[in-house]
Amino acid sequence: MKQSDRLSVLKTYKLYVGGKFPRSESGRVYEVTDSKGKWLANAPLSSRKDARDAVVAARKAFGGWSGATAYNRGQILYRVAEMLEGRREQFAAEVADAEGLSKAKAAAQVDAAIDRWVWYAGWSDKVAQIAGSANPVAGPYFNLSSPEPTGVVAVLAPQDSSFLGLISVIAPAVVTGNTVVVVTAQDAPLPALSLAEVLATSDLPGGVVNILSGRTAEIAAPLAAHQDVNAIDLTGADAALAKDLETAAADNLKRVLRPAPSDWTSDPGTGRLLAFLETKTVWHPMGV
Repeated sequence: MKQSDRLSVLKTYKLYVGGKFPRSESGRVYEVTDSKGKWLANAPLSSRKDARDAVVAARKAFGGWSGATAYNRGQILYRVAEMLEGRREQFAAEVADAEGLSKAKAAAQVDAAIDRWVWYAGWSDKVAQIAGSANPVAGPYFNLSSPEPTGVVAVLAPQDSSFLGLISVIAPAVVTGNTVVVVTAQDAPLPALSLAEVLATSDLPGGVVNILSGRTAEIAAPLAAHQDVNAIDLTGADAALAKDLETAAADNLKRVLRPAPSDWTSDPGTGRLLAFLETKTVWHPMGV
């Protein structure tokens, strides 16, 4: 058979919720094109019901993930980086299409994203040293403060960086013990949906990361108002949407990380690592 006679096998992208790959509850899809307008794939167009299902999955996974040892979380995330390395060429091709980059520049973005995932994985058993403390008190007591994860975090992925930016917002939230519901970049969701395939075959428990594609405003609205979402990262929202979502988030006093211009290639620092942590302080009498 001639190569020209062969029918290509088109990939069907799906959502990632609770460790499984459902189609959108609504049955809707939307066209994803490259930077030049060429059709790439149909992606699921998530509904409000999909957003609620993702929150349920994230909440179910939170106890086990937050209760795992920091060392164990780090090892699981490092395994994800190993698998990303094995699919480097696939991600480079998807990033090149999504962002209109040359193959070399797209490959550099993917390499930086994998390096960043490893960097955050290394923080798993070290973040307590910079976010916790032994506090001086006037009395015969030990007074210790230690960081704990906030809970379920809704993350609006950046619109301008389909993979490096995506990794830069997911990894710091997850490594500290939170579970996340991620809303992909609206026009460039394919690298995120492929990331789901890596996560599903890694050691990461189902529900720790849930990935939804579709219209950012449509999915973000129910997440911001959801009473079982503890925090929201507004990175992928424009100014008008961010204001509306912040208002909705006030209903249950969610932590809110406001959108700000970001250079995803620069040193990430520890800001995002500490953004979704609470501080638990314990008093203990000496000598008992």
